[in-house]
Amino acid sequence: MDDITTKRPVLSENAIKVLERRYLSKDGKGNIIETPDGLFRRVARTIAAPDQTFGATPDEVTEIENRFYDMMIGLEFMPNSPTLMNAGRPLGQLSACFVLPIDDSMDSIFTAVKNTAMIHKSGGGTGFAFSRLRPKNSNVASTSGVASGPISFMKVINSATEAVKQGGTRRGANMGVLRIDHPDIVDFITCKDDLSELTNFNISVGITDAFMEAVEKDENFTLIDPRTEKPYVRDGAIAQLPAREVYDLIINHAHTTGEPGVMFIDRMNDGNPVSNVGLYESTNPCGEQPLLPYESCNLGSINLSRMVRAVVDPDNSVSMYKYDVDWELLDRTVADSVHFLDNVIEANRYPLPEIDANTKSNRKIGLGIMGWADLLIMLGIRYDSQRAFELADRVMARIKRVGHEASIRLSDKRGHFPLWERSDFYQNGTGPEMRNSTVTTIAPTGTISIITGCSSGIEPHFAISFVRNVMDNTKMIEVNPYFEKIAKEQGFYSQELMERIAKVGSIQEFDEIPEEIKNIFITSHDVAPEDHVRMQAVWQKHVDNAVSKTINLPHDATVDDVRESYTSAFKLGCKGVTVYRDGCRADQVLSTGATETADNVDSAPSEGAEVLSAKVKERPEQLEGVTTKIKTGYGNLYVTINMLEGEPFEVFAQIGKSGYSTMADTEAICRLVSLAFRSGIPVNKVVDQLKGIGGSSPIFGNGGLISSIPDAIAIVLHNLFGNGKAIEKGRDLSLEFCPDCGARVEHESGCIVCRGCGYSKC
Repeated sequence: MDDITTKRPVLSENAIKVLERRYLSKDGKGNIIETPDGLFRRVARTIAAPDQTFGATPDEVTEIENRFYDMMIGLEFMPNSPTLMNAGRPLGQLSACFVLPIDDSMDSIFTAVKNTAMIHKSGGGTGFAFSRLRPKNSNVASTSGVASGPISFMKVINSATEAVKQGGTRRGANMGVLRIDHPDIVDFITCKDDLSELTNFNISVGITDAFMEAVEKDENFTLIDPRTEKPYVRDGAIAQLPAREVYDLIINHAHTTGEPGVMFIDRMNDGNPVSNVGLYESTNPCGEQPLLPYESCNLGSINLSRMVRAVVDPDNSVSMYKYDVDWELLDRTVADSVHFLDNVIEANRYPLPEIDANTKSNRKIGLGIMGWADLLIMLGIRYDSQRAFELADRVMARIKRVGHEASIRLSDKRGHFPLWERSDFYQNGTGPEMRNSTVTTIAPTGTISIITGCSSGIEPHFAISFVRNVMDNTKMIEVNPYFEKIAKEQGFYSQELMERIAKVGSIQEFDEIPEEIKNIFITSHDVAPEDHVRMQAVWQKHVDNAVSKTINLPHDATVDDVRESYTSAFKLGCKGVTVYRDGCRADQVLSTGATETADNVDSAPSEGAEVLSAKVKERPEQLEGVTTKIKTGYGNLYVTINMLEGEPFEVFAQIGKSGYSTMADTEAICRLVSLAFRSGIPVNKVVDQLKGIGGSSPIFGNGGLISSIPDAIAIVLHNLFGNGKAIEKGRDLSLEFCPDCGARVEHESGCIVCRGCGYSKC
């Protein structure tokens, strides 16, 4: 861990690995041709250039470039991933999120499908409101047929996303929203019961204030026909549903699968500064950015763990150093970040002309934060304490005020956003002339927080020590750097203790750790659900857009715990809420011993006659599978494992341009492994036979030594089935395991992130 007071912090090993895998420029052969320093300089130069348009001299542009560069190289601010990836490169698409309209016509629906593909190809995510589509079984006059309903068209977009995802480098993500009063709302709430369906969608119910009032009063609510905006008539009567029963259906599904989330749609629009232009109907994939149709938003986050200054503190309170918030540094960073993000709007090459026009009409930006949990540790403040809530209120109020002031100053030089006269800011011409209709958003920061070496968003730490990856029986224990430092200073550090902590994540039950340290180093599962919600609500109070946060619940959380989280979020002023109950759909977060199965019973038949007489299973017409890329000394190996009823059934592998002999050997290994699986040989037996086989080109990759191609196949099998337990039928492996490195993934800020390699579903 570097000294926080230095201007040029050292990038962590994991940050460098993530940059190399996902961000640094490569030549046509895949060789890295850029350094991290070069990346930050490329981005700074590209984003500073628009200042020339507004009259800056070359020297002034250079000065601005250097300020932007210093923020990034100092790990004080980082823009969203598309800006890091594409600024100054041919694609030039810099936005993370978009919302596309879907009206009730085939032309609109399939235009949205085409536009989705274009956006996903460029590295962005998309949100949709399906609330305008007529319900299933409605009459279609032009064909004398019946409508198939919103969910069928969600599946069409899901398939398009899958196709683009397989050909691109950044997985597309979607948000699907349906209003609570749509006639198909029950089908929507249950549409992801089959976890093999809609795997590229997050879903949220657009809940109205009227519905929540009906829940409170235990009344029925009326369904609305989206074509007429009048009460929906079914079987000759106005269709109504009992509000509490529908609410309970949402709660029960969220408890079981983590979805649907809820979007308090009236509250979203209460904070819509351009409601006279249009009303919000959907958000980006993680729910924190409401947008009008064909709008995009450019996001960036300030690393609060760098916004500190050393102070002399005679108190012996527990903190990494003696620190206080550096409010002046925070102010400067906010102002420069607003300038940066407004320039992104100008430098951006948008994937559609409609997005170009609508984005520049309202000029939304979304400045947020990360490193909140780290800052609290450095100040010696417990995450769920009153002091923490008060500091959050003070920090975000400051960011909003300074951010709005910076937007007004930009307006003085560049002009207000074009639709300002139709906005809430106008106030008969006496209101503040804003350059941007919105300034602040708290977004997921999974990958960029890895780069900056800080905690993600406003989330607490998931674990104090955890297994980042396990390959070939080699444990890779990653320890929170603040905890590791204080543990060594106070003399209770040991590798054995770190490994024991990694089995549970939390340190609360370890007697050898002092109480004052356990009081500060708490994890997401140590925080009560109501305090998760309260923290989100405090930040939301001063955020123009919304706050992306996951209310992480322990596995034994009850349905009532989920209900309380959703209801409290509404009462406390949140604009939406997402919960995730640990292990609820086997999408387990970062691997800790508490989430590993203890079922390692060897169910293999005994060696000899029983195995030889095993019946080889016939192959069904269709199987589900997962493909993993793993680095070998012969090039990248792509291993596909198809499964039957959750167990591996067959294995295929492709190995780049390595010669026919190597490809033939690889095919032979896969055929024999597939025969073993189809004959009932358990995974651990196959892994034991393949692991450690030596080759002529061993290489370090994916967290350990990879000796050969059979060794690489063993590593992939071990990552996916290392405990010898079958994967439940219908389980979405892409949500449980990182498709790039095979490590467990983490649910945070409404997103899914791999801390091992930087993969992000959002």
